[in-house]
Amino acid sequence: MSLPSPSKDWPYPYWIAHRGAGTLAPENTLAAFRLGAQFGYRMFECDAKLSADDQLFLLHDSTLERTTNGQGAAADLRWDALSRLDAGGWHSGTYAGEPPPSLDAVARFCLRNGYALNIEIKPTPGSEARTGAQVARAAAHLWQSQAQQPLLTSFQPEALAAARSAHRQATLGLLLDQLPTHWLDTARQLACAAVVCQHSLWNADTVAAARGAGLRLLAYTVNDLATVQRLQALGLDGLITDRVDVFSPHAG
Repeated sequence: MSLPSPSKDWPYPYWIAHRGAGTLAPENTLAAFRLGAQFGYRMFECDAKLSADDQLFLLHDSTLERTTNGQGAAADLRWDALSRLDAGGWHSGTYAGEPPPSLDAVARFCLRNGYALNIEIKPTPGSEARTGAQVARAAAHLWQSQAQQPLLTSFQPEALAAARSAHRQATLGLLLDQLPTHWLDTARQLACAAVVCQHSLWNADTVAAARGAGLRLLAYTVNDLATVQRLQALGLDGLITDRVDVFSPHAG
């Protein structure tokens, strides 16, 4: 199903593949990125956190059990141990043995193929500032010669503040699963370019408020046609989806 993009001057593709390819492949793996690309996606969302020896790698949860064959807190393991885990077998036998990738490997994949990236800064609790700064420094280094920088997002204002301090030119987005009283003030104070909301939070009033603050508007995780059509009618700038097999990005 091919749907039009309403935004022409935002530098990122309209359609963004959630964690690589949604649920069709093991999330936050290079296998998922490759599958999302096969469906035509040119921008991917992923989650980045720090290992015990400060290496950035892709994982959503603070613990390892759900998406790897490891146990315990991911932040307690060094990268050499994390890199040997199976991050694909939980999904299906097809992906058994797929390792968790480093952020560096994901960056190389995206840069080599001309894909855009949304890196969600996903700190283990207590490491918000350190993770935000590390992600921002990595983005500044890896994309240093690129016109299009990755979009760095987080639910944690502390992580975004540290990212801004570490990389003054970073493109930041505030992630929200609810709307606290001062959500727009927070986005402004962090010099965010975008707000990325749980899709049901966007309505005519919240769109008008965010537009009035000069912000771009994105939504997650958008998986059905009725929601897509509602958000497009509101004029959003980007949609993050699991349904890479349903929504074609070619027109976006």
